[in-house]
Amino acid sequence: MNRYLFETILTTKSTIMKKNRMVMLAVFAFATVFLPRSLKAQEDKDQLIKDSKEVRTAFIKADESMKSRFNNAYGYVIFPDIGKGAVVVGGAGGRGAVFEKGKTTGTAKMVQVTVGAQAGGQAYREVIFFENKAALDRFKDNKFEFSGQVSAVAVKAGASATAKYREGVAVFTQEKGGLMVEASVGGQKFTYKPL
Repeated sequence: MNRYLFETILTTKSTIMKKNRMVMLAVFAFATVFLPRSLKAQEDKDQLIKDSKEVRTAFIKADESMKSRFNNAYGYVIFPDIGKGAVVVGGAGGRGAVFEKGKTTGTAKMVQVTVGAQAGGQAYREVIFFENKAALDRFKDNKFEFSGQVSAVAVKAGASATAKYREGVAVFTQEKGGLMVEASVGGQKFTYKPL
């Protein structure tokens, strides 16, 4: 065999092996870095949906009339855990699951900044009901936020039965713990992400 041909074959074979190693290394890097993140993101979504369904049950347990509201609303978003803290300037945030006609359609993030007489911290749950498609679509189009004077109905027996929709929306909260001198949900802004 010609020495030049032999060296060319060895060089080609070595180049192919290096490329294969690089491809394998890239696949390994992708699998170890990105795959766990995507699986973690899916696990987070699954847990968020599970937590939201548990909160639905807790709201109904606290106020039996909530069952009718959940069944009759065009859609709703449940935030299982909102953390809030303040010393004059306050902030809050949480993630929720969005349901349309009883089926999960996406997730949502909520942020809130408030200024005024307030102090303390709390953790609470929140459900926003949408009376019709237009109200839910406004939320899904990320064109939805609460003005400063909006407040929520605290869930207790019978509270849901008398609460009215305002501009196609009704808001309910349930305290999880803590002490907060402020009950307004004004200033909340939302971001919707479809599943």
